[in-house]
Amino acid sequence: MRKNLGRRTALRSLAGAMAATMVLAVAACGSDEPSGPSAAEAGPTGVDDGSELTLWTRAPLEKQAKLLVDAYNATHQNQVKLTVVPNDDYVAKVGAAAGSGGLPDLFAADIVYVPNWVSQGLFQDISSNIDGLDFKDQINKGHLSAGTVDDKAHVLPFVLDLSMMFWNKQLFRDAGLDPEKAPASLAEYAAAAKAVQASGKEGVYGTAAGLNCGGCLVFTWFPSIWADGGQVLSDDGTESKLADETAQKVFSTWQDLWRSGAVLPASAGETGPTWTAAFTEGKVGLMFYPATLLSSTPFDAGVAGIPGPNGGASTFVGGDGVGISKDSKKAAQAWNFLSWMMSEEAQVEVLAKNKDVVSRADLANNKYAAEDPRLVTINEVAGQGDTPVALNFQQAFNAPNSPWLTLVRNQVLNGNGDLPKDNGEITAVLKQ
Repeated sequence: MRKNLGRRTALRSLAGAMAATMVLAVAACGSDEPSGPSAAEAGPTGVDDGSELTLWTRAPLEKQAKLLVDAYNATHQNQVKLTVVPNDDYVAKVGAAAGSGGLPDLFAADIVYVPNWVSQGLFQDISSNIDGLDFKDQINKGHLSAGTVDDKAHVLPFVLDLSMMFWNKQLFRDAGLDPEKAPASLAEYAAAAKAVQASGKEGVYGTAAGLNCGGCLVFTWFPSIWADGGQVLSDDGTESKLADETAQKVFSTWQDLWRSGAVLPASAGETGPTWTAAFTEGKVGLMFYPATLLSSTPFDAGVAGIPGPNGGASTFVGGDGVGISKDSKKAAQAWNFLSWMMSEEAQVEVLAKNKDVVSRADLANNKYAAEDPRLVTINEVAGQGDTPVALNFQQAFNAPNSPWLTLVRNQVLNGNGDLPKDNGEITAVLKQ
């Protein structure tokens, strides 16, 4: 999820989620209103007058954050001072700062936390600024949606992390499969996994998954539902749709794969730290995998969007959003950084140049991505993906022993779960 953001998203602790819910009570103690011109009053590009700005980010985003900050500081009078916070400490640090009125001018937030923190008023409204961008309709919609409450937008994409389908081309050849042809549906994915398994190569398995890692599973299985036109949540994020027909097809496909022996056995107990390791080591034929690991995959791998039961392609658009904090007195200057961050200069010459995913669909086929067609594919699929929005997402899906994890393990490993009941347990948490 580099960081691997997708993996880090998958591994958030329940304690972190509880800390996030405490921010609201703590934030009520700090009520100082920002002074100075608002971002909206400063025009489309904000103010570049030599101000010092502060920016916080989680450690998994350190690489991208430093690239952006260094490039901005080298070309602007304003100077951004970056603070990188250990991932496990970030939620508590934000909560404490929110309560004391000490948030930085800008701070990034894991996209599944954004709805909660926006609802608590930790970010300033930047709707009019975003509306003034000529390329607004090209900005990743999943991240914009996560930061929008009551039609008011509060964050822009900072770093995107996507889930994709990867396959080992050599293992495909060994199994008699076309190494240049991506499985076009979940059924074809399963057939390919079984073919790799049937090739009989010692220590090699058809596929793998983090079957004891709720975050890994939302990152990789939700896209199969979206790709086929299904939904995982209601529009307001308070009802789970995971007993619907499309979700049932996803679960039954994986149950069949598990029973067939084509899934790496260690997947059953995988809680997240090593869920991608076997593929990276060349021991798995194909799997749903973080796009950010492309550059560190030591063999020729094919890449495509994650297919649904009947086809299509989608991705989980993870990563972090970034916005102007409620405490910033330099909103106009902070917007100068944000507007530059979304510019072609920053997206292409900073992020794409360093093999990171761009946040604008119109820049997907840039000169750097064109050097590797797989990067173009990743950028294009980003526009077909989604980001689920729910205030209690962490507790319902990512936490250890979440009801989502119970549902998956019952459906796939045990084969005897009561799907409506387990789905109802997820809804009960979402409604809390």
